Amino acid sequence: MKTSSKTRGPRTWFRAVIAGLVGMFLLLGGAGAALATPADSGVEGKTFVIGTDTTFAPFEFRADGELTGIDMDLIRAIAEKEGFEVEIRSLGFNAALQALSSDQVDGVIAGMSITDERKNIYDFSEPYFESGIQMAIAKNDESIKGYEDLEGKTVVAKTGSEGETYAKSIADQYGFTVKSLDQSATMYESVKSGSAVAVFDDYPVLAYGVAQNNGLTTVTDKVPGGSYGFAVDKGKNAALLAAFNDGLAELQASGEYDQILDKYLADPTAAVPTTFWELLTESFPALMQGLGNTILVTAISFAVAMVLGLVAGFMKISHNIVLRGIATTFVNVFRGTPLLLWAFMFYFGVPQLTGQPMSIWVAGVLTLSLNSGAYVAEIVRGGIQSVDPGQLEASRSLGLGYGKSMQKVVVPQAFKMMTPSLINQLIIMLKDSSLLLAIGFTELLYQGQQIYASNFRVTETLLIVGVIYFVAIMALTKLANFADRKFNK
Repeated sequence: MKTSSKTRGPRTWFRAVIAGLVGMFLLLGGAGAALATPADSGVEGKTFVIGTDTTFAPFEFRADGELTGIDMDLIRAIAEKEGFEVEIRSLGFNAALQALSSDQVDGVIAGMSITDERKNIYDFSEPYFESGIQMAIAKNDESIKGYEDLEGKTVVAKTGSEGETYAKSIADQYGFTVKSLDQSATMYESVKSGSAVAVFDDYPVLAYGVAQNNGLTTVTDKVPGGSYGFAVDKGKNAALLAAFNDGLAELQASGEYDQILDKYLADPTAAVPTTFWELLTESFPALMQGLGNTILVTAISFAVAMVLGLVAGFMKISHNIVLRGIATTFVNVFRGTPLLLWAFMFYFGVPQLTGQPMSIWVAGVLTLSLNSGAYVAEIVRGGIQSVDPGQLEASRSLGLGYGKSMQKVVVPQAFKMMTPSLINQLIIMLKDSSLLLAIGFTELLYQGQQIYASNFRVTETLLIVGVIYFVAIMALTKLANFADRKFNK
């Protein structure tokens, strides 16, 4: 027994040591692997929806139909390094912030200045760009040399921007008025047209525009300003914010961050279309995509509006007071409120109330169809009531019931009278679809804005967009009139 015990003792001890070493290596290896992968950050493999501005070159703009710029390159590079995916939604600055508050997007990167007021609502990353403010005037204006020449005049600045804040802070001192606009390109056009004498904007944006021959020139030195940051909703998406900070630090350490800045700030005049035909050729694919979305959302919305309008129209002439009350309320509400209000309500308000995000297509169709449905209801009611009551009485006297009399006698006559008004409503709906650009719907005018935001060829781009609208509406009118003649002989 002793001999046996002595023989097994060292073996048992040896096995225990080996097992312990193996377990330690496995434990250390597992811990090392966990530290080496980005899984601990909680973002690996996930897709985050990122909201941004639509027109803020060189930070975000479209080139060859693709959303690009400093902000876009940064967020995509950080996502690649940290192991997550991003879906970019170009909404406009104010709309992007509303989308963040309503949980339609997970974060916003849009040249957004970090301020104490915004810190109460959003959580910010480490600053990724140090900004500043400059003032610019029209090239041919020799009357403005500095702030002291602005007394009694109007200047423009971008809504919610650092330029707006700075302009308002010195407005009383120098005696000028500040007018706030939504887009840089619109501000520059205001100065060139003479409705404002100067523009206050972030210096890299102004420098990019001047390099693109936007017709302005800067007349003041850069005023040190705040810093740009990536934002998430207060208390939410902490893992995404941490991943952004980690990725940004890595880009800065590797030199890739400086390469991204140089790409847009060192030579901003590269690949700028110089002639109208070059502009037309480059912009045509994006404009056709916008036209396709415009026609599709109009067609879907008009089909829904016809159903709603027919139902509400018949309810308005019903003998049932409850049905009449419901239809009247529907018509009064949607005819008595702006279409744009409902676009914001459906896309931003409903998600805040329900906690569920809404597709921009669903929001667009609801907005157009409910608004137009109210007008179609009145067209239907007026068409039916314009038919001689004797027609209904005559058909009833021949033994037809009320339903059959309406179906066979009244409605066919009413529809002939309604057709011109319905065609007109269809045309109005197609033009009203342009209002959906306010929530980032990529219709025709939205695409036009994207184009002139990068090259500042505002008048020429809008001329092209106007011609496309005119051709589309004329073609639609011809088609509708042909259908009218065909089926209403």
